[in-house]
Amino acid sequence: MSDPTVLLDRDGVRLTAEDAVATVTLSNPGKRNAQSPAMWRALAEAGRQLSGSVRVVVLRGEGVSFSAGLDRQMFTPEGIDGEPSFIDLARASEAELDATIASYQEAFTWWRRHDVITIAAVQGHAIGAGFQLALACDLRVVADDVQFAMRETSLGLVPDLTGTKPLLDLVGYGRALEICATGRFVGAEEAYRIGLANLVVPAAELDAAVKDLAAPLLAAPRDAVIETKALLRGAGTRDYDQQRAAERAAQARRLRDLAGIAE
Repeated sequence: MSDPTVLLDRDGVRLTAEDAVATVTLSNPGKRNAQSPAMWRALAEAGRQLSGSVRVVVLRGEGVSFSAGLDRQMFTPEGIDGEPSFIDLARASEAELDATIASYQEAFTWWRRHDVITIAAVQGHAIGAGFQLALACDLRVVADDVQFAMRETSLGLVPDLTGTKPLLDLVGYGRALEICATGRFVGAEEAYRIGLANLVVPAAELDAAVKDLAAPLLAAPRDAVIETKALLRGAGTRDYDQQRAAERAAQARRLRDLAGIAE
């Protein structure tokens, strides 16, 4: 394998690529990878920087915590230098406020695109925006010390960084509401039991476990994985007969491709 190539390194985000695997690292462990608009812009740029040869993207955080959530300076009247404070956001027009939040959400949306499988390697705290970033990925491998929490409601806010839909899909309405409304912590054992985590391992084995999961994903034919992910991602919006039709269409494309017959 070749040495990792650094494609991006700014604002607490580092993107490296090694053959068909890219790694996005939250790289501000001194602040427990607290998130800011600058980090979100860097995360969105990381998605744009991915080459077409990348098949698996790993998201990880340096240090003891995956991400402790929003940088608390955003809650102060002065906010973060160069960024709108919460007070500034509240005073903006409805259109401006909507556009600003939409721009923040871009950091959380590209992880579900069909041409890559994304894996979050989560240790320590994954709170608020950190929880939502882990939820943005297709799969989650967690350390046995993980602590998920959706703290936005406790702060008088709502989760608005795309986390509500995947949380609902994974654990159901009642559990999702309870987790969000109480802001309580969800540990590793519960996360695995209710479907938030695909795998729980000792913290020292987290990186190795992610590599072991990525290996069979890379071994499968890429186009078959892409079609399968698209089928599963769209299944929630289709009824049974629509999903059957989608399966037939996808399989027809695969058969023609394998036979070398152009559509």
